[in-house]
Amino acid sequence: MEEEGKLLNLYKSMIKIRRCEEKIKEYYFKEEIPGLVHLTTGQEGAEVGVIANLRKDDVVWSTHRPHGHFIAKGGNVHKLMGELFGKVDSVSKGKGGTMHIGDPDINMFSTAIVGANIPLAVGIGLAFKLRGSDRVCACFFGDGAVNTGAFHEGLNLAAVWKTPVIFVCENNMYAISTHLKRVTLIESIAERAAAYKMPAMVVDGMDVLEVSKAAAEAVKRAREGQGPSFIECKTYRLVGHGEWDARRQFLYRKEEEIEEWRKRDPIELFKTKLVKNGILTKNKENEIEQEMRDLVEGAVEYAKKSTYPEPSEAQKDVFCED
Repeated sequence: MEEEGKLLNLYKSMIKIRRCEEKIKEYYFKEEIPGLVHLTTGQEGAEVGVIANLRKDDVVWSTHRPHGHFIAKGGNVHKLMGELFGKVDSVSKGKGGTMHIGDPDINMFSTAIVGANIPLAVGIGLAFKLRGSDRVCACFFGDGAVNTGAFHEGLNLAAVWKTPVIFVCENNMYAISTHLKRVTLIESIAERAAAYKMPAMVVDGMDVLEVSKAAAEAVKRAREGQGPSFIECKTYRLVGHGEWDARRQFLYRKEEEIEEWRKRDPIELFKTKLVKNGILTKNKENEIEQEMRDLVEGAVEYAKKSTYPEPSEAQKDVFCED
């Protein structure tokens, strides 16, 4: 029964991310959410599969596509929505916005600069090691980050210092509109880890259980002081790079390609397995759906009722104050 509970929690987390982002998309197009919104639709299996193996005191470093990581780490959906609406009652008082979601209470942070989170994660890992802690840091990035200097510098230092960092590449094949094969000759990004004598695994990012198994192994190594690991999750975003390119995305990828990947939607694949094994009944599925929809609707109402920050707040929380 304990194992069934864990599997259902994975499913619930994926559904929570999907339903939340559907609502984010809705209000983005209503022009009530400012900024450039990047959804994670299709990549939930990679996010949930890794983060399910972390403790609350472990750290997650995310990217410009952070909603899924925040939710999977146990973030408050009401405060997330408040942040996206730019309101005071939120994780960063409305100052971070969609691409800078972070909450010290759950040890989850993000940066919109591609690849910039990699050396930051290495620094956190080094701090854990120097303090004699068994905490670990999971660092997420896309295939677009692997040709940056920060990627190579970060992996090299992590390997040399044996920091407890799990590098997770959510390889969705496109860096905005550039296909990976146009800029990288190797078949798997994970091959690059060999240059730093770092253990690497390539997994089906659309299979949450396969991702979770690989992550469990990497986390175990890190906690035991054996250093970093690299996990490449072969995944796919079923939406555009950002919501503003909903139509433009068909200029750089075929609709048929998207539909083929849609057949491997990580939520649907996992649901099929759960139903087949008698873990997810129709009643339970409906119960989870209703719970998540109610949660998200409540989060939107919370965000709408919150106030905008005063203009004078713009200069606060910029520098450390005694």
